[in-house]
Order: sequence, then C-alpha cells, then structure tokens
Amino acid sequence: SVEQPASGQDCINSVCFEMVTIPTGTFQMGSPYSEGSNNLINYDGRSYEGPVHTVNVKGFSMGKKEVTQGLWRAVMGNNPSQFSSCGDICPVENVSWNDVQNFIKRLNGLTKKKYRLPSEAEWEYAARAGTTKRWSFGDNEAQLDEYAWYMLNSNGMTHPVGQKKSNPWGLYDMHGNVWEWVQDALELDYNGAPVDGSPRKGNANVMRVMRGGSWVDSLKFLRSASRLGASPGSRQDFVGFRLATTN
Repeated sequence: SVEQPASGQDCINSVCFEMVTIPTGTFQMGSPYSEGSNNLINYDGRSYEGPVHTVNVKGFSMGKKEVTQGLWRAVMGNNPSQFSSCGDICPVENVSWNDVQNFIKRLNGLTKKKYRLPSEAEWEYAARAGTTKRWSFGDNEAQLDEYAWYMLNSNGMTHPVGQKKSNPWGLYDMHGNVWEWVQDALELDYNGAPVDGSPRKGNANVMRVMRGGSWVDSLKFLRSASRLGASPGSRQDFVGFRLATTN
C-alpha cells in the first residue's frame, strides 16, 4: 500500500523515505593531482579521477539516506543483505546494479513516480555540496569519524543510516557505510564525459560505477572524488545505493 506522503517523502507499507532537493549549479568534477600530496591519499587509482572538468548540473532530488533494508523489503518482499541482523534501518547491501534497476521499476509502479539512480556527476555534485576539499567537511582525516563508517570505526559491518553528521546539503553517509551504485557505465577517466550531469551510457553488460566508499574501506576511498566500478550483476556486502529523481 502507498500512503499519502509528507512533503519530500514517500511511504511504502509504512516505510518512509525522504528526498532532499539539490539545487541547480556548476562544479569541478574529479580531483587534481594535488589530492595525492598527502601520502595517506596517494595511490595509483587517482588517475581515474581526471581530468578535472566543469559540469553543469540541473536541480534534482537525492535520497537523504541510503536505501534501507526495510524499504527494500517493503518494495521487493525479501531482504538480500548479508548484515540482515543490523536491522531495517541499516542500508540494504548485497544487491547488484541489475537488482537495483528491478527495485526502482517496482518502486515506480507503487508510487507512480520516476525514481532512478543518480548519475555519477549528480552523485559527486551532491556529495561535495559546494565544497572542494577531499571530503565534504574538509581535508582533515581526523574528522572522518564524525561523518563516516569506515575501516577504522565500523567493527567490520554496516550501521544504521543517518547516525553520523550530514554533509552541508543534509545528505547522510555520502562518505562510507556502503558504496553506492550510480547509473553510469564505467570509463577509466573523464575524457569525453558529459558536462551536463547526465550519465554515461553503455550496453547491458558494461561495468557500472560505484561511489562513496564503505565500512570496509580506508579513508582514501571515502573522498568525494573516489570512484570504483563493478559488473552490473555483482553483489557485495559493502555495496548499496540511494535514490534520485528529476525535479
């Protein structure tokens, strides 16, 4: 059943989720090589984050929190998560990009809305929230514990969404907890990337992009610019997602 939502909310079988309005704007996507100046950050994968380029993003809405096990169960009738004992307010994980597409299709049928995954550009724009440092709170890794569940504080598991501090635009767990699938096909750099915030297209079997880092990762993978890719059929206990919708 679908209840009448409060503003910015939808509810499925009494499980509600909130969307945050993200403003239209322009940002610099990717990271400069200077992000590697701190040896805690310096690693070969940085080359995948360039060249830094200007992207114009049209306003959209983004899930305030990662999609939870409770919401997944309300929509799909099951819970694939490895950390099911963490509970309904923990992020769903162990879901493939393909699984997520099926979830979104069913969610849209229930809500009569047009939810989707964010593009990679939209995700980074929302994660940065107007900031230009390694993380949305700055460059001081000592602060990461206040904002993220990651290797040094997660005790080897996911945690309930929204427990740490949000970024400046009110989005929680953009750093850590679980990696988040985005819509884009994976390319190894940003040469030829769209500059209008749209996702990179690819055929059904092409690798897809994940963003944000997770409970299992060191701090370098939690940076706003960090990116990884995986097969669209792969499932991992450190990968989930959050929703987006075009305003």
